[in-house]
Amino acid sequence: MNIKKPRSYDTNLVVIGGGSGGLVSAYIAATVKAKVTLIEKHRMGGDCLNTGCIPSKSLLRSAKIAHYARRASIYGLRDTPIEFEFNQIMDRVQSVIRRIEPVDSVERYTSVGVNCEIGEAKLTSPFSVEVNGKSITTRKIIIASGAQPVVPCIPGLEASGYLTTETLWDMRELPRRVALIGAGPVGCEIGQALCRLGSEVHIFDIAPRILEKEEPEVSDLMLNHLSSEGIRFHLGGEITQVESTRSCKTLHSTIETTSQRFEVDEVIVAVGRKPTTENLGLEDIGVELASDGSIKVDRFLRSSIKSIYAIGDAIAPFQLTHAASHEAWHATVNALFTPFKRFKVDYSVLPWCTFTDPEVARVGLTVAESRNRGIAIEQTVYQLNDLDRAITESEDEGFVSIVTKRGSDQVIGATIVAHHAGEMIGEFALAMKHNIGLKKVMALVHVYPTWLEANKYTAGEWRRNNAPTRLLAFAEHFHRWRR
Repeated sequence: MNIKKPRSYDTNLVVIGGGSGGLVSAYIAATVKAKVTLIEKHRMGGDCLNTGCIPSKSLLRSAKIAHYARRASIYGLRDTPIEFEFNQIMDRVQSVIRRIEPVDSVERYTSVGVNCEIGEAKLTSPFSVEVNGKSITTRKIIIASGAQPVVPCIPGLEASGYLTTETLWDMRELPRRVALIGAGPVGCEIGQALCRLGSEVHIFDIAPRILEKEEPEVSDLMLNHLSSEGIRFHLGGEITQVESTRSCKTLHSTIETTSQRFEVDEVIVAVGRKPTTENLGLEDIGVELASDGSIKVDRFLRSSIKSIYAIGDAIAPFQLTHAASHEAWHATVNALFTPFKRFKVDYSVLPWCTFTDPEVARVGLTVAESRNRGIAIEQTVYQLNDLDRAITESEDEGFVSIVTKRGSDQVIGATIVAHHAGEMIGEFALAMKHNIGLKKVMALVHVYPTWLEANKYTAGEWRRNNAPTRLLAFAEHFHRWRR
């Protein structure tokens, strides 16, 4: 597309999307004194604040408190039946969102120098964006348009009045029976929360195991744990039809050759999210999209049109809030300072966490991924039933697993299943980022008794497995000689 650049621009940068990535991009641009316009078509804060991370973790917390009360006897207390109104729990969820809203608001970003526009953006050229009937010329554009729920093509599902991760927050009555389609992180989190609050929960997935991106032993542990809490899993099959009546919704499923039917009150779809890139005018100006609708970018986060960058869920590989923020820094610096300075985005040390209870956190490569790349590895595992802090809290189910290069203490991957795994994983992310080996992790003094000690003890396990046998044999002779 041969478009003549304007002689001058209204702004240095236009950012489309006021979610996590877009907000960080706009903030950085304003901080380095660039003129920046941020366009958001709906609600500032995007999915994370309004329908994702914040509401889901708020719901999980309420469910956890109820769960603790019901199992108080393991702490020497009396088990206490919890009474609650579900609408009050959901009101609390909304109050948490409102408390955080000001940080992501138009007023806040206007105060730091960002020009905010609420409206639908449309690219009219590589250097111009139309919003609210006016055209803005800009040197560079960053697309941070987010994603939307994927809805599988199941006969009858559309007519059933299903919920998604965007619409379930409007619920004001706890469903007596609920089906979640999808056994990934979101399905497991929401399923556990609703189960702990009293719903009969069924989770369906075509995959043979839950949390399929994690190590098999993680899937097995979490399947057993969540099943023990009462969640019923239906894996390795497909839902063939959904029928709806006034009284219930009926799911027909087939696993291998066995057909089953399940009556529920609500169906929640949690099979993933797809990039929201339609109606932006991208293809009209030559921006290349992948088959899933995501924007194709290079390592500098540039699209096929070099004045246009893309980040976050719009580019699909890691649909995580902190991934979007990580990409936002790179895209903004590259957009504003190329050709003087630019940086390739690096995903090699990108931790993530599934906030079930216990949590599942991971950074770097799994055992299978390492072997598929031909890397000779060693896996070291420390079980939390040996950790004093876990025992004192009666939360000793889980483990820390470290993948190192064989013959080296260099960490190339870590997986933690623990009640504070999301907090614990940071130490290994730091070690990987700055090439800190397990010997130094082991040498660091950790507070006793804490969950982080598990990381130190895992490093100690690695050291024992890699003890210098010849040196120890010499030491034995030395001490015998001195006796």
